[in-house]
Amino acid sequence: MKQILCALVLLLIPFCAFAGDYVIGEGDGLEVAVWGVKELSFPAKVRPDGKITVPGLGDVAAAGQTPAALQASLTIKLKELVKNPIITVAVTGITNSKVYIFGSGINSGVYDLNRRTTLLQLLCAIGSPAGGEGKAAGGAAGAGAGGGASAGGATKAADYKRAYVLRNGVKFKENFYKLFINGDTAEDVVIESNDSIFIPQLLDRNIYVLGAVATPKSIEYREGMTVMEAILESGGFTKFASQNDTQIRRRENEADVSIPVRAKEIIQDGNMAENVKLRPGDYIIIRESLF
Repeated sequence: MKQILCALVLLLIPFCAFAGDYVIGEGDGLEVAVWGVKELSFPAKVRPDGKITVPGLGDVAAAGQTPAALQASLTIKLKELVKNPIITVAVTGITNSKVYIFGSGINSGVYDLNRRTTLLQLLCAIGSPAGGEGKAAGGAAGAGAGGGASAGGATKAADYKRAYVLRNGVKFKENFYKLFINGDTAEDVVIESNDSIFIPQLLDRNIYVLGAVATPKSIEYREGMTVMEAILESGGFTKFASQNDTQIRRRENEADVSIPVRAKEIIQDGNMAENVKLRPGDYIIIRESLF
C-alpha cells in the first residue's frame, strides 16, 4: 500500500503547479510584460531588499506579494506612463520557497519547493519506510520538492509517530504514521515555504523475550506483532514455564509499566484478549514455576 501510494503521488507531482497565491520572495525570477509596449516588458530578479527595477518607475516592492497583487499594483503605477496598461506578471524562477527537514531519523537537509507539494509527496521523495515504524532514506527530493540537499542515501530508522511539521514556531501537523505507513491520505497537508519537518529516530525496534522459553532472544519488531507470536518465535515455553506468570515490561510516558499476560488462557481457552499487541522496545518475561 505505501509503495503504491508513493508511486502515484510522485507521478502526479509534475502536474501540481503552484496556485495563484504563491508569494514572491527574494531571489525569485519574474517576467513582466506590458501589452503593446515592448520597452516596458522585461525580465527581473527580486533583489535581497525585495524590490525590482521597473523602467520609468524605478524601484518597486515585489517580495511578499502574489503575482496577481504585483500585477494590480503595477497596473496602477504604470497609468502614469501608459493609458489603460494591460500587464502580466509571471514567476519564471523560484528560489525563495524552501522547507527544512531535520531530526536523527532522517538525513537532514534544505529542500526547494518549486511546485505545490504535500507532506506525503515530500515524504515519498525523501525516503521510504521499512517495517512497522519506517525507515527514511536520504537523497535529492527532485521528484517532489524540486531537488535540494542530498545526504548520500544512508538509511536510518525513523519514528513517524513522533514526527511533526513546525510552522511559524507552532506544531502544525503531528504524527505522520497514519499518512505514511497506513496510507490514510485524509491526513495529508500542503507544505508551505519555511515549514520545518522534524522526524526523530526510532531508538529501539526490537522485542526482547526472556525467561522460560526455549531460546531467549531479541526479535525485530513488526507491525501488529503479539506476545504469543514473540514467544513462539523464541521456541515456545519450556516445560518449567509458568505460562500465566508472563509479563510485558514497557516504557510509557517516561515511566516503566508492567502488563500481566495470562498466556495459558490464550493457548487452552483461546482467550485472544490476553494476546497483547507489542510495541518496539517491549520486554516479555516468562517466569518459571516453583512446582
